[in-house]
Amino acid sequence: MVRERKTYDKSFKVKAVELSLARNNVKEVADELNIPAQLLSVWRRAFRDNKDIAFPGNGNLKQTEAEKELAQTKRELREVTMERDILKKAISIFSTSDRKNLHS
Repeated sequence: MVRERKTYDKSFKVKAVELSLARNNVKEVADELNIPAQLLSVWRRAFRDNKDIAFPGNGNLKQTEAEKELAQTKRELREVTMERDILKKAISIFSTSDRKNLHS
């Protein structure tokens, strides 16, 4: 049996978080809104960490310009590191084959 995944829009999440903060009772608010208390706790944490970029929608993380630049730099570093490792292996392979040819 396939369960349909419920989706909630940003305004619903914000209102739920604000209500839970006002009442200071996650379980009670979650029961009233018919959502899991753990989910409401996750929303509260996301809202607390950064109100401006909380709940971007469809699992897409909104990033600041600095975070985008950092992610791009990390991606480039991974690629360059991989290229370097490949070149190191190639050099070691060619240098061992050159040594074998010298001793023949």
